[in-house]
Amino acid sequence: MPQICIYIAQKNGVADDCATELAAAARKIDPAASIIAILSGFGPELDAACSSLPAAFSEIWKIVDKSIAYPNAELIRKALVKIVPQNSIVLLAHDHFGIDLAPGLSIKLASAFVSDVVGIEGVAGRSLKLVRQEFGGQVSTHVQCDISGGAVLTIRPGAFHATESVPVHGAAVEKSIEVGELTAKRRYLETIAAEAGDVDITKHNVLISVGRGIQEKDNIGIAEELAETLGAAVSCSRPVVDAKWMPKSRQVGSSGKTVKPKVYLACGISGASQHLAGIKGSFIIAINKNLKAPIFQVADVGLVDDILEFLPELTNKAREMHAVPSK
Repeated sequence: MPQICIYIAQKNGVADDCATELAAAARKIDPAASIIAILSGFGPELDAACSSLPAAFSEIWKIVDKSIAYPNAELIRKALVKIVPQNSIVLLAHDHFGIDLAPGLSIKLASAFVSDVVGIEGVAGRSLKLVRQEFGGQVSTHVQCDISGGAVLTIRPGAFHATESVPVHGAAVEKSIEVGELTAKRRYLETIAAEAGDVDITKHNVLISVGRGIQEKDNIGIAEELAETLGAAVSCSRPVVDAKWMPKSRQVGSSGKTVKPKVYLACGISGASQHLAGIKGSFIIAINKNLKAPIFQVADVGLVDDILEFLPELTNKAREMHAVPSK
């Protein structure tokens, strides 16, 4: 089997939550794989991020360079080309940064490229059998990827469940000398923080998230009643914000906020990759009247029902349970 390498983003000394998911995806390719984790950055934050990685990785490589203290896909692409072993399979998260980095990396490595992978069915000869979604998640496509020359795959966040959470306390191997000097035409200017909204959805343990299935602004009150009963907050997908039914501060997804509640109740949300990219490590309960909605591919519990009928019933039941005195 080819070597499997995983590039993991880090921020403020913490490795991205997708690290364990990417490791789980690697085990689907080869259960006995020796997985290399690659991180980049500068200063003590990079060392802290390396130490926070789970024990699923046999080796940790770090690229230390002041020019990539803020992630720059152009520079990191050049660095990876110099250190990734020939014909390797490289996994990245299917998020803004991964989408920027991966296509060009596959060209530089002369490797196959498959994006937004939601399933791995195994290896047959020189082919890797994968599942990805197209047409906004309405169709699941089974792909055979030739890995004889290596491959670059972006993995949809939440598609693979992590099984390992024990931190590694071993030292990382620095690869900066092999990488050499890094230069790029693009450069980091500044980070502009999003304006704070009336409710910080990143701080809640339970989110009631509504999508296009809520149908109209007046129906959002149904979700708000349930949230009030459960002590939760209401969040939403992008179509709800685009329709001006809820503020941008309530949006979950790659163009909104990244959340990590204990329970994420997805109500009338189809499950586009851009939305799922904003959900990290949550127990997902999906309610959708479309049996083929892609959200069911990643949900822990799926219910096929009309949210306009189901949510009021759930609210009433929750109120009944709260009214019962504890024994």
